[in-house]
Amino acid sequence: MNINEIIKSQISDSVDVKNKIYEDEVLLNTIADASDKITECYKNGHMLLLCGNGGSAGDAQHIAGEMVARFRIERKALSALAFNTNSSVVTAIGNDYEYNKIFERQVEAFGHKGDVLIAISTSGNSESVVRAINKAKEMGITTVSLLGKNGGDCKDISDYAIVVPSDDTARIQESHIMIGHIICDLVERSMFGDLQ
Repeated sequence: MNINEIIKSQISDSVDVKNKIYEDEVLLNTIADASDKITECYKNGHMLLLCGNGGSAGDAQHIAGEMVARFRIERKALSALAFNTNSSVVTAIGNDYEYNKIFERQVEAFGHKGDVLIAISTSGNSESVVRAINKAKEMGITTVSLLGKNGGDCKDISDYAIVVPSDDTARIQESHIMIGHIICDLVERSMFGDLQ
């Protein structure tokens, strides 16, 4: 296989996963319902919390940036906090307690009933993410999970489980940021644009 064939194969694989999402009405409805819940959270003066490890941490930070700055519409800032961005907090919790508490502890510190947590895990089995979801549910915080594979441990404990139909981590991550952008777009339209 030459280099261009490898490139085309990767693009084709990515398109195939996105087509599966496109054709899954249940999954599309879950994305829409999660977006509505985040819009409700903002309309009631609450905030969006996000967490994930590795590439999923990058996605959490990316989505938070779209909410605080803007996505497509010139509008007021929306509060969003990605828990991986404060290295002093992350390393203090990891050092003083254990790594798997890095998000759970921040949910406890920053979360309030009425907030929404977006938890991102390609496998759905990341213990630090599972603990964050459990803490959020204990506090009355709605949980939206971006997952892959079979949804893992996060699927059944999340209020809205958005499971990308793939076992390939790269394809799952590509779909997660697409879904994150869709959520940002729907929230902006609902609050400031043509879905009011």
